[in-house]
Amino acid sequence: MSRFCEDGDIITPIVEEDEKIRRSLEFRGPQNYLLPFSDYSVTDFFNLVFKHRRKQFYNHIKAREIIQLMGERIWNEYYTFCFERNPWDRLVSLYYWRCKKEPRPTISEFLDSRAPLTLKRRGYEVYTIDDKVVVDRVCLFENLQEELENMRIRVGIPEKLILPRAKSEYRKDRRHYRDIVNEDDRKRIEQMFRKEIQLFGYRF
Repeated sequence: MSRFCEDGDIITPIVEEDEKIRRSLEFRGPQNYLLPFSDYSVTDFFNLVFKHRRKQFYNHIKAREIIQLMGERIWNEYYTFCFERNPWDRLVSLYYWRCKKEPRPTISEFLDSRAPLTLKRRGYEVYTIDDKVVVDRVCLFENLQEELENMRIRVGIPEKLILPRAKSEYRKDRRHYRDIVNEDDRKRIEQMFRKEIQLFGYRF
């Protein structure tokens, strides 16, 4: 979407390998994501000096934080949306993204780590506040092209959105997630992401 952004729009940085793709396509890069010092409170300056923490928008930022940064009035004026994905499929995708090199841990061992919790921070916790969905629409990754087209029309983007392929080279195993996840791990993932499964009716 950065292809259609203008000088005043906020574009957050993404991982360097994806920034390379964005640059190769000659799309706009990160801009306006750092808040000016004029918006800082005493606490913000404390965090900057002692914790090296700058007030900014960032990739996968939570709705709660966006509202804190820009205010409820502006938040309510915008059409807000995000994407969610089948948790079993998403977990397998994260597994191959985090465990790029052989020998890999088993998926069971991966589930024992803290890594799967990032999917909560970059998923359910992004679009909910106190377990209430606060964005206008949660699009489903399984219907990606249809969702993107509906969103494009809704916000008035003049051309179809075409997504470049990224991160796909790390997953050589192209089997369906049902053929990768065993029964015990299926239940563990189901318990871990029970709220998402209930909210969107996902089935293994």
